[in-house]
Amino acid sequence: MNEAFKKALLGFFSMSPLLLGTIGLVGLMQVYVTPEMIKTLFGYDSFSDTLIATFVGGISVGQGIISYVIAGELQEQGVSLFALAAFILSWVTLGFVQLPAEAAMLGMRFTIIRNLLALFGTIAVSYLTVLTLGLLK
Repeated sequence: MNEAFKKALLGFFSMSPLLLGTIGLVGLMQVYVTPEMIKTLFGYDSFSDTLIATFVGGISVGQGIISYVIAGELQEQGVSLFALAAFILSWVTLGFVQLPAEAAMLGMRFTIIRNLLALFGTIAVSYLTVLTLGLLK
């Protein structure tokens, strides 16, 4: 084996516990946090719906395609577009559950800056998305 492959393999095995823990936490969140539970959080105003959806999406991290299905179900239950846009964006860009693994692999400073930018970006893009949809109607 060449030296680069050995280093990559060693790095993978050293990160395995963090990766398995992150995968386990994500799996638990997807099993125990149902769309019905999420729906009870919304319905106040666009700003609070956006903030709540950003936080819920950030802790419910997962694959983008799953967020569309959940958002579709939430839309049928009357959740605002502000919340749906924020939920989908934060689902794929924020990663509160995997912060320890990300910090270990990429550094704490990078992780904090990336997540803060994603947080503010999610809120801004959510509002801009709904405003754009309103203009297109």
